[in-house]
Amino acid sequence: MSQLKGYVHSLESFGSADGPGVRYLIFLQGCNMRCRYCHNPDTWKMETGQLMTADEILDKAERFRSFWGKDGGITVSGGEALCQLDFLLELFQKAKERNIHTCLDTSGSPFTKEEPFFGKFAALMQVTDVVMLDIKHIDDEKHKELTGRSNVNILQLADYLNEIGKDVWIRHVLVPEWTDVDEYLLRLRAYLDTLSNVKRIDVLPYHTLGVFKWKELGVKNLLEEAGINPPEPERVAHAKEILGAIS
Repeated sequence: MSQLKGYVHSLESFGSADGPGVRYLIFLQGCNMRCRYCHNPDTWKMETGQLMTADEILDKAERFRSFWGKDGGITVSGGEALCQLDFLLELFQKAKERNIHTCLDTSGSPFTKEEPFFGKFAALMQVTDVVMLDIKHIDDEKHKELTGRSNVNILQLADYLNEIGKDVWIRHVLVPEWTDVDEYLLRLRAYLDTLSNVKRIDVLPYHTLGVFKWKELGVKNLLEEAGINPPEPERVAHAKEILGAIS
């Protein structure tokens, strides 16, 4: 039995908006982005949290298997799950051995076509049923301002998933003055129209529910300081219409 362990931030037994059907949610620790609207900044730090093996996690998950139905399974998120690629690969390989549906929720920030990452990622896709890809911003410079990192490799990831025909759900957080701009929404829609593997598009309105965590960590929340509030319902509806979103 493998002794490879992953750093787990938290586990949730019932998720209904994190992939098909009812999902068991696994939040891994560590993220290399610093999104200004992050509602889980406590997941940023690498190599903290509870150390668990893949089998330990899956044993816990399968206790709730009766709730999953024919479409449910496990979803691994973060943080950024790809920051623990070796562990994630083993977890999904073992999940497939147990006939468990697998969903990866990622922002794609660690993606590269350089080895050894790319070979491991290709192997991961062999045991991944659905990828939920969060595209933070379509404009690279704005993406850097919003997250601290470029989006070039993230769009390369989206293109690669399209090439291999992997089912993808796109998620896009609508932030007033940042992503809630028609020019950027139209550019994102034009890009998504080049992909043939997108099965669903979700617009997620920015919210302030995680602001208290920033305060607890002693980190400045620049959106709060700038007085950025959640988008108005009509702007959310407008963005959904442009992007062809279903939620």
